[in-house]
Amino acid sequence: MKTNYRYTILGLLFLANVINYIDRQAIGLLKPILETEFHWTEKDYGNIIFWFNAVYAIGYVIAGWFVDNVGAKIGYGVAVLLWSIAAMAHALARSIAGFITARGTLGFAEGGNFPAVIKSIAEWFPVKERSFASGFMISGTTVGPIVAPFIVLWLANHYSWQISFIATGSLGIVWVIAWYFLFTKPAKSKFVNQQELAYIQSDSVDETDPGNKAPLNSLLAKKPTWGFLIASLLTDPVWWFYLFWLPSYLTSNGMSKKEIALPVTMVYAVAAVLSIAGGWLSSYFIKRGWTINKSRKWVMLICVCLALTVILIRFSNDIWLSVMIIAIAAAAQTIWKGVLLTTVTDQFPKKAVSSVAGIGGLGGAAGGMLAAKGVGILLDNYKADNNIQAGYNLLFLLCGLAYIVAFSSFHFLSPQLKKVEV
Repeated sequence: MKTNYRYTILGLLFLANVINYIDRQAIGLLKPILETEFHWTEKDYGNIIFWFNAVYAIGYVIAGWFVDNVGAKIGYGVAVLLWSIAAMAHALARSIAGFITARGTLGFAEGGNFPAVIKSIAEWFPVKERSFASGFMISGTTVGPIVAPFIVLWLANHYSWQISFIATGSLGIVWVIAWYFLFTKPAKSKFVNQQELAYIQSDSVDETDPGNKAPLNSLLAKKPTWGFLIASLLTDPVWWFYLFWLPSYLTSNGMSKKEIALPVTMVYAVAAVLSIAGGWLSSYFIKRGWTINKSRKWVMLICVCLALTVILIRFSNDIWLSVMIIAIAAAAQTIWKGVLLTTVTDQFPKKAVSSVAGIGGLGGAAGGMLAAKGVGILLDNYKADNNIQAGYNLLFLLCGLAYIVAFSSFHFLSPQLKKVEV
């Protein structure tokens, strides 16, 4: 009888991303409290997010190289341990510089998340299941924001904002212990029998590749690397915008600090469900006989169409209608991200997937860094003119259009998803 231990590994990856995004979203949820206590402007908050993304970009590239060299077990364990300590360190901050330091350290460590995740999925899942696995894992990035408002705001309201950072940061420490005892490569796992191992390796083409490193210059010479980087650069900032500015958008529309928990939960609940469905859809197409290229690209096109709906917010006069539109657009991003990450495993050997994921993450973080700076300046200017909603409408327009350019660039640089030699 075939074991299914790979789903235990997938559960660990899912939980890591839940914790990751609780830690990421905490500052966005606490922003109304922190800006009152520390007298932040939108520009100040934008600077904090800017430096998070700046250091995150560096961490992404270093982590990609690190994970490919030491393996997912050590690489991911170190990353989660460091970001958990950094998350708790926010409680010590008393100035903009203090929050930038804590946030930057968090960003550097969290750069190891997706490189380690995509390597783990490549090792534990055959091609026909990787899109589903990526979609399920990515859903953790939406479940985190679902539970975060209840945990973070409850702790802040009943205890203090410092306790919120300490309690949520400590979750990662528990996860690292479980990861250490439960994760290893399939061939070495005592929980995997020969039948499951054969299934995992059924369509692998590089299991016997003797190389254990992929030179950075070799990866940068490949068009698919740049396709992944550009697509990440254009669309990752959209997710950062939803994650870090959604609470502020809701309060700017008249909601109180206590009322924002429900709409934020709705947005990420919809995104979580559709993320899994989107990942399943690509795998379903492959099982129906579609090529990898056709199945991935069609799902990406569906995401483009869904993401464009956010442009309609400018015509909405109802905040709850706007919330549902944002929920659909956020879901499009989670599906898109899962499929985009899967294309790395479709095109690159396992020895290179973390490095390529790190390069793409650099692009995404750089885009997020510039976007955070721009969003802060833009909203401050519109706020000074007492027309902040016009600022948000412009930002939603840019969020939707980004996917058209991203898909076009990706398809041009990767017209066929097939293995490249590195």
